[in-house]
Amino acid sequence: MSGFKSFLLRGNLVDLAVAFIMATSFAAVVKTFTDTLMGFIGKVFDQPDFATADIADVNVGLFINAVIAFVILAAVVYFLVVVPYTQAKEKFFPAEVSGPTEIDLLKEIRDSLAAKA
Repeated sequence: MSGFKSFLLRGNLVDLAVAFIMATSFAAVVKTFTDTLMGFIGKVFDQPDFATADIADVNVGLFINAVIAFVILAAVVYFLVVVPYTQAKEKFFPAEVSGPTEIDLLKEIRDSLAAKA
């Protein structure tokens, strides 16, 4: 029972649960935004949905809908999640300036010993 308790209280499980809840909520927002933009795109072409679009008697409308929705989704995720996250990460957690590595130090010692010999 103690193993199960430690599993439940591990931080990763809680973080994962919160991320899942937030992602589900964010997905609903992005889907609504995508549907709204698809409505505007449809107005430009006098067709609110491309599901019935045919090219050479082949229905390609569902594919066109999926591609447009994917591009809108990717843009929303990139500009509203990735860019702000990257900027915040750089601002609050700047890259650490690291000194010489162990290999560099060992090379210096080797060169110093070789110079003495």
